[in-house]
Amino acid sequence: MPELPDLEVICEFLSPRLVGVNITSVDMRRPLIVRNLLGGELADHLTGRRLASVGRRGKFLLLALEGDMTLVINPMLAGRIRYGEPLAHHRARDALVLGLDNGRELRYHDAADMGKVYLARDPDQVPTFASLGPEATDPALTLDVFCERLRPHRGEIKGILSNQSFVAGIGNAYADEILWSAYLYPFRRRTNLDDEGITRLYEAMRPVLSEAIATLRDRVGENIDIEVRDFLSVHGKAGQPCPRCGSAISEVKRERMATHFCRACQPGLMIDRQR
Repeated sequence: MPELPDLEVICEFLSPRLVGVNITSVDMRRPLIVRNLLGGELADHLTGRRLASVGRRGKFLLLALEGDMTLVINPMLAGRIRYGEPLAHHRARDALVLGLDNGRELRYHDAADMGKVYLARDPDQVPTFASLGPEATDPALTLDVFCERLRPHRGEIKGILSNQSFVAGIGNAYADEILWSAYLYPFRRRTNLDDEGITRLYEAMRPVLSEAIATLRDRVGENIDIEVRDFLSVHGKAGQPCPRCGSAISEVKRERMATHFCRACQPGLMIDRQR
């Protein structure tokens, strides 16, 4: 699932390559994935339009077009964006292909068919967009503001950290990384987290995200459709030694989400007896 660090690096790569470029062709291959909130034919809105800016909000990628329109991409679990020379053949799960006047193409592919691409005049029309909290990396998100926003939440701390209305941009993988860095048990309830624990959580959040952005900036290059996660400390590392203490990293699966943590560094009980 692309999260804040992934999308930040994708934005950095795409911005100098897309801004000022015109869309010459539009191939909407999976209407279930591509939602035109303006009505009419998607190609009629996009063909000949110039891309004005590339941005990010939370886990959404924003491609602003001249003429007060925005392509809002929510990759969800498996959405990927490819920029480069046109492919000789379409892939089974390619949802949208934009031909560009620089000879390249921008292609959205989704192996799980869970993500969405919206064309809207106002991104707030896109589901969940208007309810996004402050960016996790926003300097205006001070410790006091973080604590104030945390106070109404009473559930498990990992669920809160990955709740986009609390802070925007953190998903399953980087929630694991932040909690490991903060020595916090992911299933601990917020109501049982003291001030010192909250401060550790806040102070771990930005460094984890900033270091991931720096690593991805070096590693991803032009392959923005490839997810790079092998450098993470615990996420996806079930059974491997914890980089800090050497204990085996644990994995707990709930529905479609896997949580990875170190039981030695992040002790706790699955059933919170203090609840």
